[in-house]
Amino acid sequence: MIRRLLILLLLLPLSAAARAPVVLILGDSLSAGYGISTDEGWVALLQARIASEVLPHEVINASVSGETTAGGLARLPRLLESHQPAVLVIELGANDGLRGVPLSVFRENLEALIRGGRDAGARILLLGVRLPPNYGAAYTEGFQAVYAEVAEGLGVALVPAFLKGIAEDWALMQSDGLHPKSQAQGLILDNVWPALRPLLEAAGKAAG
Repeated sequence: MIRRLLILLLLLPLSAAARAPVVLILGDSLSAGYGISTDEGWVALLQARIASEVLPHEVINASVSGETTAGGLARLPRLLESHQPAVLVIELGANDGLRGVPLSVFRENLEALIRGGRDAGARILLLGVRLPPNYGAAYTEGFQAVYAEVAEGLGVALVPAFLKGIAEDWALMQSDGLHPKSQAQGLILDNVWPALRPLLEAAGKAAG
């Protein structure tokens, strides 16, 4: 009996060390793959790229169509507890903007999301979006500025407009003008990857 317990105790640290660092994607329909097959979305392509780069990470997609920063904030504690991510990618805000959520509320929610992830030990990447111009210059410019100000203020990595070069090209967008087509998903990943890879490498070293 004692010998069996000793063997189990020796194996437990090995099991913990072998666990792949988790990359948790907390997003909305832009990351949930709205209107396309799930395996065509940029998050699925991210897992494939991680494998091709021989990085050890596992990607968990917790994105929900229609999600807001408030909704993400409500779900975050359980997600952090369940997955214990090494990297948290926050892709939220588009639905806040489309609903005209006050910028002060939007800012507070983003900051709370980042602090929650950081307090749980995750490295943070914030993905920004741009709103259509018909929402007015004051709101759209203020909305975009929130991402930059929050990222700078809290010292987190930022992709200011992760649909850059895509949202402006109607050939890459679905008929609603809001969601990218499947052929745009690789381009989205290309926008995200330069900011994400250093976080993956740092998380991998920490886990090792």
